[in-house]
Amino acid sequence: MANREAPRPSGDGGSPDVVWEKHLFKSKLSESLVQLACTQHYCAFPLNEKELCVWNTAGAAQPLRLLGHQHAISALSFGSKVSPLLVCSASCEYVIVWNLDECARDVLQGLTSQGIVIGTLLGMVLHVRFSPDDQQVAVCAGKRIYMLSAKNDAVLAELEGHLAPVTAAEFCTWEKSMLISVSEDRSFKVWDYSAGLLIHQSAVLTAAFPLLSLLIDEENKQIITGCADGQLWIFSLISDHNYRCVTRINLKKEQEKFYNKLGNSGQELDEGQSTSELCKTNSMRPEETVETTLPVLTIEHCDHLVCFHKEENLFPALNTSYFWIGSSTGLLIINSANFELEAVLCYKDYSGLRIRFAGSCALTRKAVNGKVLCLLSSMFKDMIAVLEVNLAALVRSQQNGFLICGKEKTLSVIARCSLLPKSPLCKGFKKKVKEPTSKTLRVKSTVEDQPLIFHRKVKSSGYSTAPQMTMFSPVTNLKKNNEVSKWKTSCKCKNNEYPLESSPPTKYEKEISVAYKPTPICCIQYSGDGELLACGLADKSVLVFDSNLTDTRAVFSGHDGAVASVGWSHDKKWLVSASEDRTLRIWSVRSKEPALLLGKDKFHKSVRFAQFYYMDTFILLCCGAEFHLLSFYLDTVKDDLKRYKQRSVCKLIQKFPMASTMEITSLSTVNDFYSYIVLTAGSNRALEVFDLNAGCSTAVIPEVHSRSVHQICQNKGSAFSAQQPEAYNLFMTAAVGDGIKLWDLRTLRCERRFEGHISRCHPCGIAVSPCGRFIASGSDDKSAYIYEMRSSTFSHKLGGHTESVINVTFSPSSPQLTTATLDGKLQLFLP
Repeated sequence: MANREAPRPSGDGGSPDVVWEKHLFKSKLSESLVQLACTQHYCAFPLNEKELCVWNTAGAAQPLRLLGHQHAISALSFGSKVSPLLVCSASCEYVIVWNLDECARDVLQGLTSQGIVIGTLLGMVLHVRFSPDDQQVAVCAGKRIYMLSAKNDAVLAELEGHLAPVTAAEFCTWEKSMLISVSEDRSFKVWDYSAGLLIHQSAVLTAAFPLLSLLIDEENKQIITGCADGQLWIFSLISDHNYRCVTRINLKKEQEKFYNKLGNSGQELDEGQSTSELCKTNSMRPEETVETTLPVLTIEHCDHLVCFHKEENLFPALNTSYFWIGSSTGLLIINSANFELEAVLCYKDYSGLRIRFAGSCALTRKAVNGKVLCLLSSMFKDMIAVLEVNLAALVRSQQNGFLICGKEKTLSVIARCSLLPKSPLCKGFKKKVKEPTSKTLRVKSTVEDQPLIFHRKVKSSGYSTAPQMTMFSPVTNLKKNNEVSKWKTSCKCKNNEYPLESSPPTKYEKEISVAYKPTPICCIQYSGDGELLACGLADKSVLVFDSNLTDTRAVFSGHDGAVASVGWSHDKKWLVSASEDRTLRIWSVRSKEPALLLGKDKFHKSVRFAQFYYMDTFILLCCGAEFHLLSFYLDTVKDDLKRYKQRSVCKLIQKFPMASTMEITSLSTVNDFYSYIVLTAGSNRALEVFDLNAGCSTAVIPEVHSRSVHQICQNKGSAFSAQQPEAYNLFMTAAVGDGIKLWDLRTLRCERRFEGHISRCHPCGIAVSPCGRFIASGSDDKSAYIYEMRSSTFSHKLGGHTESVINVTFSPSSPQLTTATLDGKLQLFLP
C-alpha cells in the first residue's frame, strides 16, 4: 500500500479553494462498487480487498489497518454515536463490528485488534447500516435483510420479500422499528423490523435500471432513492400520504438546465475563449460532454448549505434543506424544496484530482470549518482518494454566474420610497370617479305624469319619458334581484379578522351551475370584502354571485368573446373585465351598463388580463407583448336623452414592452396597497419584473418553467388578515405540465416547488389563502388540491367535480374556497 498527502491545486481547472485532494491511497486491486463510509473525522475503506483501513482525517499520516476478513470487504458503515465510534465491515463470510477506541489502544500497545463477529456466511453483502441507537445492524445480503445484534452473533429478524438483491436500507428515526429498503427489483419496501412485517410495497419504479441508493429526509419526512439511470424518486413519509410520489428528478436534464443558465447568465466570452473554457472557469463541463446516464451512487444530507443560505434572511417558512448526489462523474447539490440543482462539481474539471470516474462514493453530512469530506474509489484504477470540498466556495463560484439580468438592488412589493417626479404613476387623473348623488338619481329615475288636454282625466302619453324596456338583457336560468339595496356593498363581514390558525377549507358545501349549457368558467374572483364573487364565462357574459352562492346579484353582457379576466376595484364598487373580443369594460355594481368601454380600435390583439392598480388609480392590462398603464375617470351621471353616450374617459399613460417575447401570458400586481412592482410572464417562458416608479424593467428571470407561465399569483393577503411584511414578496407561477413554483422577489429564486395535481391539457388556476398558509390549485383529474406552504406535496385532494377544475379562489374574509370547472359549475368548500 502507498499513500501520500496530495499537494493543493494551483488553480488550474477551477478555483483553488473549491476542492482539494487531501489524501490518495493506492491499492493492489480496484475497490470499485464497494459501500464506503465517511464521518466528520474518519474515513473507512478496504485496501487489497481484505484489509479494513480507517483514516483519521484530522492529521494522522497512516490509517488504522484492521485484519479479520478472509474474503473481499464489500460494505462499510459507521455507527451513529461519536463515543464509542463503531464501524461495521462485511464480506461474504463475516460481518464484524469494530470499536475504534479499543482498536486504537490495541495498536498503541502493539496488540492485534479484534472485532465482534455478529454474522456468519450470510452471502454477498451490498449494504450495512447501524440503527440510530447503534444496538442493531441491518445487513443487506442477497434478496434478504438480516437484523443483527451489534454486540453478539445473533439474528434478530430476517426480512424477505424483494425479488432481487437489496442494494440499500435506512432506519426511520421518528418512527419506531421502521426500516426502508431498495432493491435491484426496482421497488422500495417499508418494514416493521421488530415484528418482521412488511408494511408497504411500492410499484416497480423504472423500466430496466436498478435502484442503487437511499436517503430518508427527516426534515421533510420523505424518501429519496436514486437509480442507475440518473433518476431520483422522492416519496412522502407523512402518515396520511400513503407513500405517494412527490416528484421525479432527471439528473441529466437538470444538469443541462444548469449549463443553460450559465449560457444565459450574461457572461461574455473573452476574445478567443471557447465555451469549454468558460464552463471550465465556472467549474463545469460543457454541455456536449454530459454523460448519457448519471448513476446515483450515494445520497447524503448537506447541512452546511442550509446555514449558508440562511444568511439571505428569507421568509422563515421557506427555509429549505439540501442533499448531495454522488455520481460516477461528479457531485451534485439538490435543493429539496424546489428540486433544482444548486451546484455541480465534476471531477474532470479539476486537474488536481486524479480520479475522474468514481466506482463508489461516500460523503460526510456535517462540515468541518466549512469543508465537507468526500471519499472516492476509482472505477478503473487502484486508487482511493479523500477530497475536501469547500461548499461555500463551490456554490458562490457558480451562483455568481446566475445573477438575474438587470437586478441591481433588493426588490420589495411594498412601496418603501416616495414617488419620483418623473414617475409614470404621477400622471393619473386627480379626480377619478364622480358618483351620482341620491338626489340626482331620484330626478333622473322618476318622471311625473302631466295632464295633456283633459286635465286629470287622461294621463300623458309618456313620450317625453325614457324608454321603460330593458335592452340587451340575457336569458339565463339564474335568479335575479333588481332591488337597489342589494347592490349596496359593505365592508362589514361576519368575521372581523380572518382566522389565521383555521384549517383549510376541504368540506364540500354546495354546487351550482352558472348556465343552461356546459360553459367553461374562464376566471373567478372575490370582492375585497368577500361578499361578492365575479365569474367570467366563455359565453361572453360576466356573472356576480353572493359569496355563499345562494343568489345572483348581476349579469353583465356586451362582450363579443370569452371573458378572459375579471377584477374588482379596491372600494368594491367597480368591476373590470377583459375579453378576447379586444375590448375592456368597467361595470358599476349599481348598473347593468358599462361605465367605461374601450373598443377594438384601442388594441391590436386580445386583452388577456386587466385589473385595477395603485389603489384604483390606474388600470393595467396586457395586450400582445406589452402591458398598458391607463388612467381613467368614471362618470355614471347620464342624460336620459343621451343615455348611451359615454362620459367616462380613459387615458393611456405608458406602454411597457416585455423583452424578447411574442405575447404576455400573465400579469400580476397588488391593488390593496401602494406597490410599484408589476410581474409579467411571456411566451418565451421568462418572467420580467417592472418598477413603475422608475418606469422600466428591473429584472428578468429566464426559463421560469419548461412551458409558458399561464398564471402569476401573488401573496396579497387581505383586509382581514395581517402577515409579516416579507411574506408579501412571495409569489407563485404555474405552467401546464410543470407544476407550481414559489418565488421570493428579494432573491428572485425559486424557493419551493409543488407537485401532485395534474395539469397536462388545461391551464389550471392557482390561489393563495389570505393567511398565506395554503395554496389551492385546479387539476385535470376533476379535483382541486390544497398544498401547505411548507410542504412540496398536497395535503388535501377535493374531489366530486364533474369536469376539470380550471379556476380556484379563496375568500378574503373567511376560510372558504370556491372552485370553477370546465362545464360551468361552482363548488363551495368550508373548513
